[in-house]
Amino acid sequence: MNVFVWILQIVLAVAFLAAGAMKLSRPRTALAASGMGYVEDFSDGAIKTIGALEVLAAIGLVLPWATGIAPVLTPLAALGLALIMIGAAVVHARRKENQMIGINVVLLILAALVAFYRF
Repeated sequence: MNVFVWILQIVLAVAFLAAGAMKLSRPRTALAASGMGYVEDFSDGAIKTIGALEVLAAIGLVLPWATGIAPVLTPLAALGLALIMIGAAVVHARRKENQMIGINVVLLILAALVAFYRF
């Protein structure tokens, strides 16, 4: 089971590191043009904050557990990502972006599994 949870942690970390880095490095208008229409509902600062939280959580999914330094941060990072996915699903539901809700639910379940097995 440990190997399975490690795979989940790495997959989630890569996904959220990429998503967060994109939100941090690109302007909101470029994100909207690339298919992230929901960014129009938020300020530039809010998008950058979400991106920063995703990057920090991606690091928190792997680094504490791998080093053994404050390993309790790994399930907390997974829990934080689960909360972000709940918020994302709400935003997509309001915008009637039903396909995105499915992605949010899958990521939410994976993050919840990591949190459950690492607590």
